Amino acid sequence: MTMDAYPLATLEDVRQIIGASSPTTALKVADSLDAMSIDFVRRAPFLMLATADESGMPDVSPKGDEAGFVAVEDERTLLIPDRKGNRLIFGLQNILKNPQVSVIFLIPGTEETLRVQGRASLTADPAVLERLSARGQPALLAIRLAVDKCFFHCAKAFRRSRLWQAEAWPPKYRVSFGKQMAPRFGGDEKLADQIDQMIEDDYKQNL
Repeated sequence: MTMDAYPLATLEDVRQIIGASSPTTALKVADSLDAMSIDFVRRAPFLMLATADESGMPDVSPKGDEAGFVAVEDERTLLIPDRKGNRLIFGLQNILKNPQVSVIFLIPGTEETLRVQGRASLTADPAVLERLSARGQPALLAIRLAVDKCFFHCAKAFRRSRLWQAEAWPPKYRVSFGKQMAPRFGGDEKLADQIDQMIEDDYKQNL
């Protein structure tokens, strides 16, 4: 491991570089969802859910569906559906051990994002799962998020990355699970193609 000649070990070290936050900036942080936050959640088709296990090892899971797929129960409670996936359930396992989570909501084309932090729990309440139905199927389970903190994040990262500017996008990158996984099974390109086809079929049949 390379030794860092310029380590930053304290908050003071970091503040000397970043500077102090503005008192007005701190005012944007709230302990519940206001009308604009609720409207943003109802328009968002995508979110990233950050969790951590009991030792602090983090994980981030993408979740998405039609806009409004996350239900707003009230200004302090959100219901996030969990649907068919890879069944690794890293995030769900983490919630069982450590309920502290964070979420970023995104709306395509909107450069600001909504950040929500709070305490999560899991429920299999049939009424909740039915409320979170999509494509004629109830959610498999739901994450109930009790809001402790929320705020809108400014657009600078999106403007720097030009994330929503199609003319700045690189050529589409194709992820081949087959090419990644086939060698682990001692397989060849034929197996890689079979794995990719299985995954494509799963995308079509198991949303």
